[in-house]
Amino acid sequence: MSDDGKRRLVRPPTGGEDVGRGMGARVKTADNRTLSSQQWLNRQLNDPFVKQAKAQGYLSRAAFKLTEIDDRFHLIRKGTKVIDLGAAPGGWIQVAIQRGAGAVVGVDLLEMGPIDPAILIQADFTNAGVGEMLIERLGGQPDLILSDMAPNTSGHRQTDHLRIVGLIEAALDFAIQTLKPGGAFVTKAFQGGETAEVIKLLKAHFNEVKHVKPKASRVESSEVYLVATGFRGV
Repeated sequence: MSDDGKRRLVRPPTGGEDVGRGMGARVKTADNRTLSSQQWLNRQLNDPFVKQAKAQGYLSRAAFKLTEIDDRFHLIRKGTKVIDLGAAPGGWIQVAIQRGAGAVVGVDLLEMGPIDPAILIQADFTNAGVGEMLIERLGGQPDLILSDMAPNTSGHRQTDHLRIVGLIEAALDFAIQTLKPGGAFVTKAFQGGETAEVIKLLKAHFNEVKHVKPKASRVESSEVYLVATGFRGV
């Protein structure tokens, strides 16, 4: 999905509160919490996108990342067939449905849903046969493949880099093999985390490739998104 927890290997009604006033909300107790978990909770309590997500009924603040991307690139139209990789908890699926997608299939290691009328699958996308299952449940080739997958981090920079690139490459390979001509692909990446080979491959198969950092991506995060449009076909 990540800022909302892990979306693959990964993990809203006030709206009118002045989050920037004073010191903001604070966690009242630190019992049995690590410093990092306290910091995460404080960020959540003071995050305007978390409040907006609750107010608008989104399952995660990540929904605003996709809305901004779609506002810019117009990826989702009436009848668009969408596959969402690393879909939990489902914010991107909600956006796709709201914007007129004709069919949506999501997959994640975590249990989701239901989010009618989307089809949700709990599985490891990288396992053999899962890609074919997604296409079968979608009822044909997708117009748009979304990937908000992110690996668990080990703390070892080189290992984490390889895991990040591995997921991007797996999602991209799936997109190249299954997208309709003219289709689009969106994947989470990290600044400095994608290789030149990945960018080269994207440019070889798509007419346009852009880096995007949505406003809903936290400033301190190295998270960015690669948006590739105009798929040329295999």
